[in-house]
Amino acid sequence: MKDFIKEFYYGNIDPQARSIKQSKAVMKEMQMLNETEEYLTAKLKGVEKSKFLDHVNAWSVVNGESNLDSFIVGFRLGAKFTYDTFTISVKELII
Repeated sequence: MKDFIKEFYYGNIDPQARSIKQSKAVMKEMQMLNETEEYLTAKLKGVEKSKFLDHVNAWSVVNGESNLDSFIVGFRLGAKFTYDTFTISVKELII
């Protein structure tokens, strides 16, 4: 891709864009999570509802941080591959 860094800077590249389709099993489990959260939110009252929503929100934060960490690790790995590619090429040219 031409001018990748420039396009990234101007926001024309979305680093979170995914072209991978979720498997049917994952989609089924996501649907189950949505349905049970809606059910429990509707049924629970008072302290129980508050505690459940605290649990849901805390899990969302933990999941988001985990995804961020995975993104950073993947980005660093890609950068290391790129660095290694260029440093090996330069070393081979010197020899």
